[in-house]
Amino acid sequence: MKKVNIYTDGGCSNNQARENFGGWGAILVYGGQERELYGSEKDTTNNRMEMTALIEALKVLKEKDLEVNIFSDSSYLVECFTKGWYKKWRKNNWMTASKKPVENQDLWIPLIDLVASFTQVNFHRVKGHLKRDSEKEMTHWYNKYNENNPPVTSRRFEEIVAYNHRVDALANRGIDELKKKASIN
Repeated sequence: MKKVNIYTDGGCSNNQARENFGGWGAILVYGGQERELYGSEKDTTNNRMEMTALIEALKVLKEKDLEVNIFSDSSYLVECFTKGWYKKWRKNNWMTASKKPVENQDLWIPLIDLVASFTQVNFHRVKGHLKRDSEKEMTHWYNKYNENNPPVTSRRFEEIVAYNHRVDALANRGIDELKKKASIN
């Protein structure tokens, strides 16, 4: 089966403030080819940008018979799928355990449908803003947190860290471009 690795990140300048700037970034790696995507949104949240990054990346994939490996530093995003939160939300008519409406339902529904459209999807949690100087410790953390996935070597972990930094930079590029556009208007 063909394999695609997707690295995503999202961010928000002044997250939770009434006025803010959000950005998202994604890199798709398939058969030695890479494709970078990024964008931005005004008055959003960090979580929405994390979700948007993955939605936009999955929308680019035309083939569905794929093994898709998703690498994200968003525990909100990864744990929704690895812990099956969305199954409970659907069963409870999109209400949380505390009987409150699920936040970001407008993004969760299309994202869940997109994920389900692929043959195999694996989620990998990456610790955000990793530093290369603690590689041994971080490789141990990664393997422990992603125990349902095959362990990674130090070399593979180094690649994951590099992609994590690149998607963070793409998200920031989206934020910077939106801020610049807002200052011109």
